[in-house]
Order: sequence, then C-alpha cells, then structure tokens
Amino acid sequence: MRQVLVYPDVEDGGWVCEVPSLPGCVAHGPTKNAALDDVRAAIEAWIEGAKHLGREIPSDSLNVEICTV
Repeated sequence: MRQVLVYPDVEDGGWVCEVPSLPGCVAHGPTKNAALDDVRAAIEAWIEGAKHLGREIPSDSLNVEICTV
C-alpha cells in the first residue's frame, strides 16, 4: 500500500496521481478512477525497475498532514 496524492490537472484536464515515497512515480488519466488504475501500474513498474537495478525500495508512511499556505 502506498500513499497517493490525487488532484485535478488544471492545465491539461483529467487527474494526476503522485506517489511521494517513490520519486518520479506519477500517473495521469482522464478520470480519477483511470488515473488511480494507471498509478497502480506505475507503482508496480517503479518497484520492479528498482529491484532490477538493485536499488533500495523506499518505505511508505501513511501519516498525512494537509496544510494550506
């Protein structure tokens, strides 16, 4: 399980999903559900790529704090 940030893409439309614990792991979709489906695949690909390269897979924290600044 990974923490995923989900937000609307105001420039291109659709939705964006980012995985903070996996640098560069981002997905985009025309709907929120499509973006979430795509980010699941992106997470799997990121982890498999890291394993293949012998890199450490970062742990994930489910502690969330939302701030408005």
